[in-house]
Amino acid sequence: MDCNISCVLKINFFMKKCSKCNLPETYETIEFDENNVCNMCKGNEFKEKKIDWSKRKKLLDDLIEKYRGKSNYDCIVPFSGAKDSTFQLYYLMKEYKIKPLVVRFNHGFLRETIQKNTVKTLKKLGADFIEFTPNWLIVKKLMLEAFKRKTDMCWHCHTGIFSYPLRLAILYKVPLVFYGETSADYDYYYDYLEDEIDYFDEKKFNIKFNLGITADDMHGMINTKEDPVDKRDLIPYTYPSPKELADLKYAPVALGSFIKWDTTKHTDIIKKELGWEIDELEQIPKDLNPNGEKIECFMQGTRDYIKWLKRGYSRMSQINAKNLKENRISIKEAKSINEKYDGIKPKSLDIFLEYVGLTEEEFNKFIDPMVIPPHKANFKNNNISKKLWDFDQWYRENNLRKK
Repeated sequence: MDCNISCVLKINFFMKKCSKCNLPETYETIEFDENNVCNMCKGNEFKEKKIDWSKRKKLLDDLIEKYRGKSNYDCIVPFSGAKDSTFQLYYLMKEYKIKPLVVRFNHGFLRETIQKNTVKTLKKLGADFIEFTPNWLIVKKLMLEAFKRKTDMCWHCHTGIFSYPLRLAILYKVPLVFYGETSADYDYYYDYLEDEIDYFDEKKFNIKFNLGITADDMHGMINTKEDPVDKRDLIPYTYPSPKELADLKYAPVALGSFIKWDTTKHTDIIKKELGWEIDELEQIPKDLNPNGEKIECFMQGTRDYIKWLKRGYSRMSQINAKNLKENRISIKEAKSINEKYDGIKPKSLDIFLEYVGLTEEEFNKFIDPMVIPPHKANFKNNNISKKLWDFDQWYRENNLRKK
């Protein structure tokens, strides 16, 4: 094991962790009970044992029939081509024979495997598909500004994925919008124990997705006299007004509120029925990610590396937390695997630095004050990921500043 990784492991040895899923106290929205069991594990237990899923399915039946045939489309399905959105589209079309409008916000980093999966899925299911790709010059400004303020480069992606489909819902007069899994499967902005249906409303949008920065706020941040930005370029990231949504009587819901979400089972289904294929991540080999978590974005490795620097865990820990909840692995095995693969520096980091015009030293200086105690970041990590098979296809700007 790389000595730099060992040092970090020693530093973080005393971080409090969930006794079931092994996620640390630095994990967003996490809380522990007196037995060191986290709120997400307790929510998962409630999901498995206490929810009447047949009753939830009846609610879904009624919801579908309420909107069926009322406009040119029965619903809108936001779609990335990854496992969850692929399954939600498959399930809705096969189970209910609905006519959806499939909408993808292209964040600019889609990988070839996901593009091939998308073509297969749409052709086999037969659905209308709209893809929107925003202005790249604006995207770069948004990535830099969000990173400088929140050390999160994905503001444009998360706001666009959730706001743009709602704008099309208004344009096409389609009130029903289906997202996939509930947020309770990954964090605690929605609570299985207290809530029935996970609605993707503006309050949740502002807390979970836009980092507390509205599109108007962002325009004020990136618009300068020397380099003016047209406010219309921020429309795709702007959540619709309350009046627009009230007039539409919109209903943005998570399919996972109505059917029990089982990522492994669902991934097996789309592999068999749609020929959906997995790929490897920068820090994680294929065999340790059989469900293809987060394979759609070639910037995912950098996003996960930032998480490791700030919070002391990364994608491998999150994958194994889910494995532990589903009793697919022992906690001893999970810890060993996490220690080996968490914190590997991705080759995509250089590409991100090219996009936003930062050196790695400047990148680290922005992250340092955002590190969540008791974790302590190791900025001298030289354990670098291997080059993935499609790396040379990733868009470059070839202007990396070394100092």
